Parts: sequence; structure tokens; C-alpha cells
Amino acid sequence: MSAFVSTGLVPHCYLLTTQGRRSGLARRNPVLIVKDDGRRWLVAPYGAVSWVHNARAAGQVRLARRRNTCAYTVREVVGAEAGPVLQRYVRIASATRQYFQADQNDPVERFVAEVEQHPVFELTPIGSDSPPLSRARLGAG
Repeated sequence: MSAFVSTGLVPHCYLLTTQGRRSGLARRNPVLIVKDDGRRWLVAPYGAVSWVHNARAAGQVRLARRRNTCAYTVREVVGAEAGPVLQRYVRIASATRQYFQADQNDPVERFVAEVEQHPVFELTPIGSDSPPLSRARLGAG
């Protein structure tokens, strides 16, 4: 799956790289990104898995798609701010809908109630005035 994601063949998908909070090693996972009004959001459909703990500890992640890699700071959001993001996520992420109690057509309040089970992070590009960094420059490989 990671090969398909990194080449850009899966819509909305990116290869997420976090630094292991204990090992210090690069950890990679395919993820779907929610884009809305010029902002990017990262959702953890399976709950607080390892990449979530790594992102929280490091405060930053990298996303790769095709030949572009960009570093981002992460800010975890909760409650009413996260609910609409979860709602949009469920609409584009059909493979993970089964992990949500709310249905894609439910009101946003149903998604707000699920924020505790599905962490949401706002992504802010590091050096937002510069173009995406190359994979070689970031040391990803």
C-alpha cells in the first residue's frame, strides 16, 4: 500500500513519517488528508495508535506524495473544531467508515461526540513560504 500511496495513485493519501518517540527511527504509515479552506488535517481513524503518540511527542510530521515531501507542525484539535473534520474525513475515507459510530450523513454533533476516539491534528507547513522539500533534503528514503 505504501508504494501506491507514495507514487500518488491513491486519492487523498500521503505517506506519513513520524520519528519514533522511543527508538528515534523513522516510522511510515499511509494516511488520508482532509483539505478544507486552505487548511490540512490529519485524522487517526483507528484511535491513538503509535503514529499519533509519535506525532504528539515530536510536534511535527512529514508527508510524502509523488516526489514531494513537506514537513509540518501538528496541533491536536478537539470538540467543535474537530467534529467537522471527522465528518469530512468519513465522507472521503470509505475504507475506515466502519470504525466510526457516526454515518457520513449524520449531523456534525454526532462526530463531535467521537473526537475522543479519533484524534485530529491540524497541519501547518514548516517554512510555509518555501516550496515542498525534496525527499533527499529531508533524509527520507
